Amino acid sequence: MMTQVLHRHWGKLLLLVLLAGGLAAVPFVLSSGHSTTATTTYHCPMHPTYTLDRPGDCPICGMRLVPVEGKGAGSSPTAPAAAPSADHAHPPGDLHICTMCPEVKHNGPGRCPKCGMDLVKADAVPAGLSTPVPGMAEVHATPDQLALAGVRTVTAARGEITGSVRAVGTVAADDTRVRQVTTKIGAWIEKLHVNAVGQFVRAGDPLYDLYSPELLASQEEYVRARRTVEEFERSPLAEVRRGGQELVTAARRRLELFDVPATFLEQLDGGGAPQRTITFRAPFGGYVTEKMVLEGQRIESGMPLMTLSDLSRVWVIAQVYENEAAAAVPGRRAVLSPQFDTTTRLQGRVALVYPTMDAESRTIRVRFEVPNPRLALRPGMFVNVELEHLRERGVVVPDTAVMDTGTRQLVFVKTAGGQFEPREVKAGARADGRVLVMSGLADGETVAIAANFLLDSESRLRAALAATMAPAGK
Repeated sequence: MMTQVLHRHWGKLLLLVLLAGGLAAVPFVLSSGHSTTATTTYHCPMHPTYTLDRPGDCPICGMRLVPVEGKGAGSSPTAPAAAPSADHAHPPGDLHICTMCPEVKHNGPGRCPKCGMDLVKADAVPAGLSTPVPGMAEVHATPDQLALAGVRTVTAARGEITGSVRAVGTVAADDTRVRQVTTKIGAWIEKLHVNAVGQFVRAGDPLYDLYSPELLASQEEYVRARRTVEEFERSPLAEVRRGGQELVTAARRRLELFDVPATFLEQLDGGGAPQRTITFRAPFGGYVTEKMVLEGQRIESGMPLMTLSDLSRVWVIAQVYENEAAAAVPGRRAVLSPQFDTTTRLQGRVALVYPTMDAESRTIRVRFEVPNPRLALRPGMFVNVELEHLRERGVVVPDTAVMDTGTRQLVFVKTAGGQFEPREVKAGARADGRVLVMSGLADGETVAIAANFLLDSESRLRAALAATMAPAGK
């Protein structure tokens, strides 16, 4: 009767088996033999929906079928063999276990009396790494099923992870190399020798000519003081001679405080006459980045005239995200390249990590100091920044091998028996498609790197089925 029912509804049964299958449902055909008088029903321990009226193997996972409790008596010659007797002579420590039923242990090889799987030597599993993952079970599948599911593996090996933080920075002039040209006296700009923004100026080049009545009076005062000291030198009194020298020194000091060039004072010392205008020269070199005066303009003491910037060394201000801020360490090297020419690679260092963070972009500003001898970097340019921040050694696998659930990280390790064991690990640094496994995985073990989600779903399904099949109270 059972066989007739099965034959009548074989299509529904096949669909049910396919839905309950694991990695890949392998098509199978029930035997269409004549009716049998067997009263024992057999099923797969892992796929209880698959039943048969005779002993055999599960076409889905390959496990030996076992009698259904309470649905027939008797046994079959092909029923799972019991674990070997403890009387068999085996060397001490030759412990074997069932990878599907961990509670089954025996001193020697054999087959599991519960599921019929071959026992595996206990030392085939690395000590300390086979910690069961709650809610998951080992995945059993044939090589054909694994190939059909697209499962690929790789061997974990020791290696080095080298990572870098990439950001975009903006070129800015070095504030310590920017100077403002001003005057310390009220005057008129008679002539501008530098009359355009962007013009390059060397130290000592003429900048502008000033006319100032106060400067002219100070020149005349100095010339008269020099003539007076010549007359005082003929005096027999030392106090008189010393007074004349102090008068000359004070007059010269006054002109120096007005930033009158030393070359002009040397002309006066040589007998030159006071000049209506004085040419002021650049105290340092750089590019004119600002010009605030015109020829003929009246200027006051302290008024800024122009700004000179030395661009032989510049700053790059980069925005580093909050979760990468640990890489920003003063003194750490970085490679910078302008976006218009990525082949140009300049070396720089982290000079400063700004103490505040942009609350909107959640970034921290990091400043790099970069030599700029050929003016490859110009203020306002965008620059690609690559900041090396990681160099660690350990067990390295492709990052696709690690499944991050949010609360734990898992890998599927291929055991000596060919099964895939879910194992909880602790992942570390990631870079270039690789991840450093800090604990839970040993060098030389084989892990799955593709179709992990299928292994994960199959593992959870097997654990759920095993839980429903467990006797009450266990």
